Amino acid sequence: MKLKDIHNSRKLIIEDNLLNNLLRKVIEHYPNEFGGFLIGYYSSDFKTLFVKDFLLPQKYQGLLSIFERSIDGIKNIFYQIFKIKGQYYIGEWHSHPNGGTMYSQTDLHAMIKIAEEETVRIKNPILLILSVNPNSKTTIAFYLYDNKKLIKYEPDKY
Repeated sequence: MKLKDIHNSRKLIIEDNLLNNLLRKVIEHYPNEFGGFLIGYYSSDFKTLFVKDFLLPQKYQGLLSIFERSIDGIKNIFYQIFKIKGQYYIGEWHSHPNGGTMYSQTDLHAMIKIAEEETVRIKNPILLILSVNPNSKTTIAFYLYDNKKLIKYEPDKY
């Protein structure tokens, strides 16, 4: 799947099989929210983001409308992924069971905190929201954090 940030012409690419794996994880935890970390890398010109994998938190709390994850035990895993694959943390993902793909104020505040965290060192993290409902098709939305706003990626026609 190819998506584009229409405001800045930045692209996002994710393989369908990776999305399917994420959807399986979300369905396993339904009706509670669930999520984790996104792993990938930028092209050399920083105009294309490749989402290559995801990590599950080792500690988390998932309820009907809340997902909180811990970073306990993750730092070394991030280091190993970077060392072996040259990939790194690029953002977050979580589900909205029986809800839409629009981000909440809690989601926006979490992204602001991530972008401002000195130990993270990522200026524009992404957010993937997966809407899952047993009575309708699962939908997804990717957002790019930029200057205290979340900008939705749109399908890339090229």
